[in-house]
Amino acid sequence: MLATISAFAIVPAMKTIYTTIPLGFDGQVIEVEGSITQGLPQFDIVGMANKTVSEARQRVRNAIKSLGLYFPPNHITINLAPAEIPKEGNFFDLPIAICILTLSNQIAPPNLQNTIIVGELSLDGKIRPVRGIINIIETGITAGFKHFIIPKDNLAQVQFEQQIDLIGVAALKELILFFTGQSRPTLPTTSVVKNTETDENDLILADIRGQTLAKQALITAVAGHHNILLSGPPGAGKTMLAHAALNLMPPLNKKEALEVTKIYCLFNKTSSLAINRPFRSPHHTSTLTSLIGGGAQLKPGEISLAHQGILYLDELPEYKRETLEALRQPLEDHQISLSRANLKCTFPSNFMLLATMNPCPCGYLGDPNHKCKCKNFEIKRYQNKLSGPLLDRIDIRINVDAVKTSDLYQEITDKRSELVKEQDVVKNNITEAIARQHARYHDETTFNSMLSSTQIVKLINLETKAKQLLNNASERLNLSARSYFKIIKVAQTIADLHGSNTIAEAHIAEALSYRM
Repeated sequence: MLATISAFAIVPAMKTIYTTIPLGFDGQVIEVEGSITQGLPQFDIVGMANKTVSEARQRVRNAIKSLGLYFPPNHITINLAPAEIPKEGNFFDLPIAICILTLSNQIAPPNLQNTIIVGELSLDGKIRPVRGIINIIETGITAGFKHFIIPKDNLAQVQFEQQIDLIGVAALKELILFFTGQSRPTLPTTSVVKNTETDENDLILADIRGQTLAKQALITAVAGHHNILLSGPPGAGKTMLAHAALNLMPPLNKKEALEVTKIYCLFNKTSSLAINRPFRSPHHTSTLTSLIGGGAQLKPGEISLAHQGILYLDELPEYKRETLEALRQPLEDHQISLSRANLKCTFPSNFMLLATMNPCPCGYLGDPNHKCKCKNFEIKRYQNKLSGPLLDRIDIRINVDAVKTSDLYQEITDKRSELVKEQDVVKNNITEAIARQHARYHDETTFNSMLSSTQIVKLINLETKAKQLLNNASERLNLSARSYFKIIKVAQTIADLHGSNTIAEAHIAEALSYRM
């Protein structure tokens, strides 16, 4: 049948297929307008398409021919509207192929005015996944679309969308059979299984010798989502404490999992829903763009990839000063706004900053067992890499002393399973403290560390002695207004860990001990 189709069977007409593309942290509906007219064989794609989009001509042509279908030897024009928006990526292959097959009368799909189609084609007609699938679905839903045809490998990321007709296809042939009524792809009934218990192979607090104060400060930081800085000599256990922090955090809930997945599928092509909290540890040589995001395509950076998790910066003073100063706004606002000539977007950056540093370049300043070899101007230059405004945004600052070598090698009398159970008790206490915060603020996304000064005065109760101790300490230590309120927020987290509804004098005293 297809062999009898000739160029004269092509009637000048236009067909519109709808797709969506990620644009920043949001998206944009794109109309894929196709037209086939008489003339010399030519295939044009217009509408500010970059090289990746233009190369869709070869992918679409080969995919159609690989199925034994007919590719019209006429003048084919594909317009991607709105034309003023730059188009990049592999999102348009599948809608372009459907548009051409419809215009050449090889398929007669149902009304697609309420359908979004997206996917990349391989040369043999298979459909590959695309990045930003959650943005694509959310943008389509906001625009009023009800039906979505997406790559099958992207289904796991959007399986929780229940109010829409979601179809996953693995090949162009499969979609053509669906349009002809011969088959219907189905959504897999997979679910995310979360394990709230600690694995026996994970790094836990019991694996770290000594450091009682640092461990307690770490628990407080995780419970209240507070930023924390650990300072101490080499080999004191700072890095181990940082990695143990991730195992103290509760699992992602559904909303948080979708937020994390949305960010990661913008960054690269992922085929699953996030189930673990992110732990990002960029090297100190990382560029400013890689840390905060941006670039020609405005992709998220490390601070956004650490959203709902931990951003670990080892050897903090070794980072460039301009890179560290760029953290000030995200640490305060929990988001990063990026602007370019033709686009402005805001990425979420609600992370817990966990940083470590040595007290001096050699690392042994103040260590009773080692003599510091640094000169005064070297120490001052090293410590001045951390500005006052940046340090003021770090809630907890702890000195981590070196552990005695005689205490390092000790026989473990408890079984590993018993130590893991103790870790789970700590995690449950943290989870309960977080639940108290969410109940107090009537919001599952708000932690003590995120409160404004107005909210602190309105929602947090300090006992009289606690308030007196804080005021006296503020005068003696010459605390800034930000530091004053941060002590209250840390004290509230300590109170939540102890199950107290008010901040007592002991809670303020402990919070003050966390200001190095």
